Amino acid sequence: MQLIKGREIADNILVDIKSKILEMGTKPTLAVFLIGEDEASKIYVGLKEKAARDIGMDFKLFRYDANISEQEILARIEDLNKDKNISGIIVQLPLPEGLDKNKIINAISPEKDVDGFHCENQKKFCCGAKCKIFPVFPKAIIKMVEFAIGENSLENVNKAVIICVSDDFGIIMQEAFKKINIEAQYIFCDNLVSNSEELKGADVVVTACGIPNLINSEMTKSGVIIVDGGIIKIEGKVHGDVDIESFKNKDVFVSPVPGGVGPVTVACLLENTFLAEVK
Repeated sequence: MQLIKGREIADNILVDIKSKILEMGTKPTLAVFLIGEDEASKIYVGLKEKAARDIGMDFKLFRYDANISEQEILARIEDLNKDKNISGIIVQLPLPEGLDKNKIINAISPEKDVDGFHCENQKKFCCGAKCKIFPVFPKAIIKMVEFAIGENSLENVNKAVIICVSDDFGIIMQEAFKKINIEAQYIFCDNLVSNSEELKGADVVVTACGIPNLINSEMTKSGVIIVDGGIIKIEGKVHGDVDIESFKNKDVFVSPVPGGVGPVTVACLLENTFLAEVK
């Protein structure tokens, strides 16, 4: 088993952005909304802020308690849409009950939607249109697949299987793989048994379900690339979807949890922020 080390991939991305910011001479600025008291969200925002500042990017945090009105959030987003000093805007999820996630995200200007969640950006991406902003989570997964292929001189990587819980994620990942000329299909996690042959034949497996030990070594072929995008916390410990212990003596490439997709996602967010700044 070879680990696809997310922190190494993320560091390479961040070093590249840092050098480009220095060459550009102006600082991109990322605006982040943190609403409510979700502890995981606080940690994630802290990691984003540290990474941004480490590469010379400005970071503006808009912190609100769970009682904030939707109208006030929308008004602040509108102000930031008009602010030429703001390169990108994201809203940290999940949001407290009573706030309309889609309405708030879609209030962000598509040009400043550096997470790639805006309905207009998602539609353009899934229609195959050329997009300046590649949705962050799929972008991180693709970078990890490309890293595994390149680092290990792999050939004949033709088929990917995505294991997910929604059509939305499955469709956008299919399009992401299409952009690197890999055919992909998606299956829901509760249909794994009936799709076991498809899974066994995959050159790449992406899973994002939040179900511990969902995938084990008996379910995949030798030489497969597995990117584990699942995350769940049990008794204070973070787990992914993959039973990584079962792969220890197998010829496979697996991303760990933690230390896999997470750092790369942060790096891709900052890369998108840089790209949004470059007019």
